[in-house]
Amino acid sequence: MRRGQANFEEDSQKQPAVGHWKTLMPSKGSKEEPETGCQDAGGVDETQSTEQLNVSRLRSSSVEIREKGSEFLKEELHKAQKELKLKDKECERLSKVREQLEQELEELTASLFEEAHKMVREANTKQAASEKQLREARGKIDMLQAEVTALKTLVITSTPSSPNRELHPQLQSPSKAVFRKGHGRNKSTSSAMVSAASQNVTPEPVSHERKEVDSILFAEFQAWKESPTLDKSCSFLDRIYREDVGPCLDFTKQELSELVRVAVEQNTLTIEPVASQTLPVVKVSAEECGGPKKCALSGLPRTCKHRIMLGDSGNYYYISPSCRARITAVCNFFTYIRYIQQGLVRQDVELMYWEVMRLRREMSLAKLGFYPSEM
Repeated sequence: MRRGQANFEEDSQKQPAVGHWKTLMPSKGSKEEPETGCQDAGGVDETQSTEQLNVSRLRSSSVEIREKGSEFLKEELHKAQKELKLKDKECERLSKVREQLEQELEELTASLFEEAHKMVREANTKQAASEKQLREARGKIDMLQAEVTALKTLVITSTPSSPNRELHPQLQSPSKAVFRKGHGRNKSTSSAMVSAASQNVTPEPVSHERKEVDSILFAEFQAWKESPTLDKSCSFLDRIYREDVGPCLDFTKQELSELVRVAVEQNTLTIEPVASQTLPVVKVSAEECGGPKKCALSGLPRTCKHRIMLGDSGNYYYISPSCRARITAVCNFFTYIRYIQQGLVRQDVELMYWEVMRLRREMSLAKLGFYPSEM
């Protein structure tokens, strides 16, 4: 029996198919019926074990599939959570960027509006200033045109040989001269040709003098006459500055002398007589301004009948007759070359040249201390 069962188990492992049974030969000394019953019992057990094995396999495979599926789902969930966190961070960063841009945009808009208002205010201010300057310029133009017309009338009727006595009041006789009460002011331009006062009332006839044109000086004057300018870098004015203007305005008080020279060049010097009953108006130190008995330019005790004012400073400086003669000689020279520059002198080039030479001689004489008694 045991042997038959062992053979059955071996055959069942080799042939697991259900429903196919191998007929066993009955052994000796055993009956046929008991062997058949044992054979049926072994077949049922084998079927049940096979089914149990299949079920266990199915269960194990399903459990394995579940485990793998759960692991995959967990991994996917973990990835999704990471991606969601990254997207949250990106959204937060973009929100901050948007807030920053909105703030910068608001600040930029505010600054642009402020700058625009500022530009409008500046434009309005500049426009008002420009309109004011335009009105003032038009007024100055009208005034200058009137002055030019008057000067043309005076200069055209005045020549070195026959000067206009209205333009040169100092040439009038003392009996016909008109004296005014108070102070009379003469700008360096309005006191044109005042150097005629340095001449005698009955000057020596010009025909008694012998004259000869210096070729170098005349060439320099002709070159300057082609394009008149007050720039002292040209050879014509450079020579006159070195030989006449500089020495003539070289006084003891160097600082004040420089101020006088600048005022003469800029046409802002005023010379006026000093009335005996008027007290001096002093705005700077008395030592600098001098006084009726002390010249501010030379520093010497002299009787000062005139005083000068430089520009619109309001400071008056008392000057002696000799210093006045030197200043008026230089003023007369600058006045004449300004007339030439402005086209007011309509004469032959040689006549203008001799007038310039006469004015240079007046500066040289004044520098050497010669001046008329009327000073």
